Amino acid sequence: MADKPVAAGRSGGAPNTGEAETARPAPGTRRPGGRTARTRAAVRDAVLSGLADHGYPGLTVEYVADHSGVHKTTLYRRWGGLEGLVADALDMAGEDAWAPPDTGSLEGDLRALAQEVVDSFSDDAAAAAPTAFIAAAFQSTRAAEALHAFYAERFTRCEVVVTRAVARGEADPDTDAAALVRAVSAPLLFRLFITRESIDTALAEQSAAAALAATRVGAFAKK
Repeated sequence: MADKPVAAGRSGGAPNTGEAETARPAPGTRRPGGRTARTRAAVRDAVLSGLADHGYPGLTVEYVADHSGVHKTTLYRRWGGLEGLVADALDMAGEDAWAPPDTGSLEGDLRALAQEVVDSFSDDAAAAAPTAFIAAAFQSTRAAEALHAFYAERFTRCEVVVTRAVARGEADPDTDAAALVRAVSAPLLFRLFITRESIDTALAEQSAAAALAATRVGAFAKK
C-alpha cells in the first residue's frame, strides 16, 4: 500500500500572505480552496522539504516561513507552531485519491499492497520525509496523533480488499479485514524502522504469502 505519509507534489510558487490574513479554523477541519489552498500547499511543501533535509529536530517555523513565503506570524496564528505544521502536512497526505489495488484475487491484492510499501521506501531521497514524519511521532504528541490518523484511514481504505475476497469466496466472512491488511505491511515496516534493514520484492512476496496463509487457517477470524 502507499504507506508514505506525504503528499509528494510541489505547489510551484509560494504565496507571500504576510500578516494580513484573518484567522482560519484549525488545520484539517475543512478543505479550503483558492488562495487558502495554495497557501496550505506551499506550507506543506516547506514542511516536507525541511523534514527531508533536517529531520524533525532541525525543522523550525522560521525555515517554513522562509521556504513557503508565508509570514511567521501567520504560521503561528493559523497552525499554532511546529507541531501543528507537521500535523497538517500529514492531514494533507491523507487527502489524496489513493485506492488499494484490485488484481482480481486476494493473493494478488496482498502482493501488490506489500510491493507498494517496498516501492514507497526504495528511494532514499523520496523516503526521507516520511521517515522524518515517523521519527517526529516519537517526539511530538500531535505528530503521533496525526500519524495514527493517517495510517488508520489508509488501512480502512484497504479493507475493501478483504470485502472483495469474501465476495469471491476466497476468505471467510468472519475475517477481520483490519487485522489482515495490517499484517501485510507490518513485517516490512518493522524491518524499515525497528531493525533498520532494507526491504525488497522478495520480502514483500514473503509478507503477502504469510498473511494469505494465516487468513486461510482462520488466524484473522474476528473474536
